[in-house]
Amino acid sequence: MSDTEKESTNEKVKNSDNDTSTDGEHDPHYDPIISLPEVVVSTLEEDETEMLCLRAKLYRYDATETPPEWKERGTGNVKILHHKINDTVRIVMRRDKTLKLCANHFIMPHMNLQPSISCDRAWVYSAKDYSDATMKSELLAIKFSNKENAEKWKSAFDSAKKIVAKNDYSKEETPVEEKLLTKVPPKLSDTFEEESKNSLPDKKEEKEIIDSGKIKNVEVSEKLSSLTLQCS
Repeated sequence: MSDTEKESTNEKVKNSDNDTSTDGEHDPHYDPIISLPEVVVSTLEEDETEMLCLRAKLYRYDATETPPEWKERGTGNVKILHHKINDTVRIVMRRDKTLKLCANHFIMPHMNLQPSISCDRAWVYSAKDYSDATMKSELLAIKFSNKENAEKWKSAFDSAKKIVAKNDYSKEETPVEEKLLTKVPPKLSDTFEEESKNSLPDKKEEKEIIDSGKIKNVEVSEKLSSLTLQCS
C-alpha cells in the first residue's frame, strides 16, 4: 500500500471516529407543532394583604367518633389575609407538599380564641369553614411551635376583629352557626388516648354541644376533658 493510500485510510478512520462521537452527543431540538400560552394560576390572594404567616398544625373536633376526638387536619403555613377592596379578613392554610386547603374561613367580630386547657401554645375557636368547597361549622384548634408564635397569632387575630368590626355586615345578628362555645371543649391530643370511659359524655350531651348547623353558646361539661395535648 502506497503512502498516499495509507494517509487516505487514516483520514477516513479519523472522520469515522469524529462522526461517532458527534452522534453520541447530539441533542436535536424540535419546535412544538402548537405553541401553548402560559397559564396564569390564580390563588385568589392577589387582592389581599398578608397580615401574618406562621407555621402551625391544625386540628378539627370530630364529635361523631366514639369517643369524640381531635383529628389532625394539616400542617403548613397559616395566613391571616386582609382584602384590600372588601375590607374582609380571612384565615387560609395549605398543607405542606400538596398545598391543598385545610382552612379557609372569615374572621368575624364575635369570634374569640380560647386557650387550650393543656397547652400554652394552642388556641381553640369556632368558624364557618369553606376549605372543602361547602360551608361547614367547625370547631378548630391551632397549635404553634412555641408560645411566642401563639401570642403573635392572638395579636393579629384581635387586630383582624377590629378591622371587620367597622363593616356594616358585622352589625347584623349573628347566625346560630357562628355562635361560639363559651368554654374550651376537650383538650387536644396527639395520641388521642382514652383516659376513662366514665369521663366521656353521653350521646345526648354530644348532640347538644355540637350538632351540625346548630352550635350554641353552652358550657362544656367537665366530662369532655378526656383528651390531652402533649406540648413537648
